[in-house]
Amino acid sequence: MENIKSGSKLLIDSLLRQNVEMIFGYPGGAVLPLYDALYDGEIPHILTRHEQGAVHAAEGYAKATGKPGVVVVTSGPGATNAVTGIANAMSDSVPLIVFTGQVTTNGIGKDAFQEADMVGITMPITKNNYQVRDSSELPRIIDEAFHIATTGRKGPVVIDLPKDMQIIESGSDNPPELVLPSYQPTVYPNKLQVKKLMDELSDAKKPLVIVGAGVVQANASKELTAFIEKYQLPVLSTLLGLGAIPSNHELFLGMGGMHGSFAANMALTDCDLLINIGSRFDDRLASAPQEFAPNAVVAHIDIDPAEIGKIIETKIPIVADAKETLKEMLAVDIAEDADTWTDWRKINLSRKKLHPFKYDKEQKEEIKPQKVIEYIGKLTDGEAIVATDVGQHQMWTAQFYPFKNEKQLITSGGLGTMGYGIPAAIGAQLGCRDKEVVLFVGDGGFQMTNQEMAILNDYNLPIKIVLLNNQSLGMVRQWQECFFNQRRSESVFASQPDFLKLAEAYGIKAVRISNPETVEAELEKAFKENGPILIEVCVSQTEHVLPMVPAGKPNYQMLGVD
Repeated sequence: MENIKSGSKLLIDSLLRQNVEMIFGYPGGAVLPLYDALYDGEIPHILTRHEQGAVHAAEGYAKATGKPGVVVVTSGPGATNAVTGIANAMSDSVPLIVFTGQVTTNGIGKDAFQEADMVGITMPITKNNYQVRDSSELPRIIDEAFHIATTGRKGPVVIDLPKDMQIIESGSDNPPELVLPSYQPTVYPNKLQVKKLMDELSDAKKPLVIVGAGVVQANASKELTAFIEKYQLPVLSTLLGLGAIPSNHELFLGMGGMHGSFAANMALTDCDLLINIGSRFDDRLASAPQEFAPNAVVAHIDIDPAEIGKIIETKIPIVADAKETLKEMLAVDIAEDADTWTDWRKINLSRKKLHPFKYDKEQKEEIKPQKVIEYIGKLTDGEAIVATDVGQHQMWTAQFYPFKNEKQLITSGGLGTMGYGIPAAIGAQLGCRDKEVVLFVGDGGFQMTNQEMAILNDYNLPIKIVLLNNQSLGMVRQWQECFFNQRRSESVFASQPDFLKLAEAYGIKAVRISNPETVEAELEKAFKENGPILIEVCVSQTEHVLPMVPAGKPNYQMLGVD
């Protein structure tokens, strides 16, 4: 006789079949039947303190592990509080399954208590979404959702779950075989297109490789490194591509774009062949598309066909997985050897040496945030999982932390979400218990989601929270100082809480560092703490992130270069 199970039990069984390690969430009336089923503890549940925190924590988990994050929130405000995180995951191609509670099916469309149209709200910010109308469909829907979220260009899938669908009992047969004829992402590259690309490389005088999040998502660092070393090609990365190749690699020119390196941006300007692997040419990289890589034949490798040609005209489009494409590129030999582009390589490496990321190391009056990040890079040997919030500290981290590995940087790229840092670091540490996790956060973003610090001791998470306090919304202030006649409209805080007492209220050790002469010794001491610690560093209140390409300007028009 067929087993009869409630929708909630069917849901949990489906998650177990998907090897889900944990669920991030926050309960409420519309998901009480599901939370009652979770009480049995078959899957651990992480109780965050806000629904936005739950989604960002799931994102941090997903980015650090490569596995999909799973979230459960209640209906109405619970679900709408999750929207920012869902949009963030869509921008950065993060695989998530988000269950949003919903009123009972007979109340849908009648403005019932805590009802919100989550299918309509999330349609533009998800890969797909569902509303469950038959509890027996849950196993099929969940299997489809995981498949869609974790294949092709990864992303979030929302499953809207009416309360009665969690209660109604039905058969528990395993779901049918996946049949999604309209969803068939291309994984393997067209070999003729790869041959065209390699022929162009053979003819090029100034070839350049740019890597984005697609390389990280595909676990393709090994193949990428083998390819650039085979032909000794200069390479740069986007923000989300950092770690795909070690920062100290001799061929790495740094990050490109708005706050990228001089060497990277000038290489983009001068190259005659640009091989883009897994980057979408967003406006922080290509602020002036009409003047971007003006001399280059552009080859674009991306698993999402919608991205190819969207921003930059592409001569050689390759729709495929980055790892599989790099394997195919490595299998094609061209006549050139490592000496072919010696002069081009020398030009790029000399620019890298002459114009590195820099700051005033001589002054003793104030703590430079760049120095803090650089020194923490040494303390952690460049091996820590590094989470950031959004703002100046995020860009300084990208510039000065010595990344070595893919899936090492946990940050909000496309949406630029303040408040992302603390919960994302928590998710990363929960997913990678054996690794050191460091969070760089500003005083603005810290005040958006600091309630999630309650989780640190609950789950024994020894995260080092480095709060770079410049008493302002630093990036907003920088733009106002550069482009709005120094009119600092609402970007400087008139007052702030005592961040040390705030941490202590959550039972977390805290220190404040304000002496420029002892900053290294104090950081070293703080990093020896075994448990979580808040390290507030009082940094310069006037520092700018440089170089900087003003919005709408071509990459070679950088401010702040000698």
